Amino acid sequence: MSRIENKFTALKKQGRKALIPFVTAGDPDPKVTVPLMHALVAAGADVLELGVPFSDPMADGPVIQRASERALKHHVGLRDVLQMVAEFRSKDTATPVVLMGYGNPIEAMGWKNFAQRCAEVGVDGVLTVDFPPEESHDAFEHLQAHGIAPIFLIAPTTNEARIALVAKLARGYVYYVSLKGVTGAGNLDLSDIAQKIPQLRKHISIPIGVGFGIRDAETARAVSALCDGVVVGSRIVQEIENSKENKMLENVSTLVKGLRQAIDSGN
Repeated sequence: MSRIENKFTALKKQGRKALIPFVTAGDPDPKVTVPLMHALVAAGADVLELGVPFSDPMADGPVIQRASERALKHHVGLRDVLQMVAEFRSKDTATPVVLMGYGNPIEAMGWKNFAQRCAEVGVDGVLTVDFPPEESHDAFEHLQAHGIAPIFLIAPTTNEARIALVAKLARGYVYYVSLKGVTGAGNLDLSDIAQKIPQLRKHISIPIGVGFGIRDAETARAVSALCDGVVVGSRIVQEIENSKENKMLENVSTLVKGLRQAIDSGN
């Protein structure tokens, strides 16, 4: 089994749900990313989503857009992100790492080369926001050839046919976008999530993570009761943005520990 499968299997046996934090690679500074990844794991993260900086992150709200801008000021690109994963793997061989980003940087590298490099450095999954499942067969064949999980977003507006297609193609887990709009936007309606997850379960047998708009421990706890994993991005990136450099790791760790405790208390 892959690292992602192993992690979700172990959590299920323990009666626990996954905590999946997102951070942007290179934010606020490239030298901080790998120590931050280790700090997230130490604070209770189960899977890490590592954002690849991009100049036009259309699915992201202003908080994560600014994170990309800060990383790009340091000229952090896809090759740098892959090297960060390699450095992380020198000390952590167990925690799943998912790259999350947009198609252009991967297209520039070439999907075949990208997939091979992912396998070499220890990437476990790839979520490409602007690659819909209808257009991704060839690209993700390269990923699957190297054992890299293609991970897809499903929105509240996703129809039954597309859900079935995602269920066929996806590996690792499926990321359910819990509200309409960009990352960090809006307020969650838990009743909507409670209605939607059973519909998804009719088609999807792999774990389902829920993200977008989860900003505090209480919401994380409530959402975790409805799915297999909770994705928290903008709130963590906001903590990075608002922290002084010498306090950033401590502040982010405290936030993630609180999320971990809340999720565990609800399951």
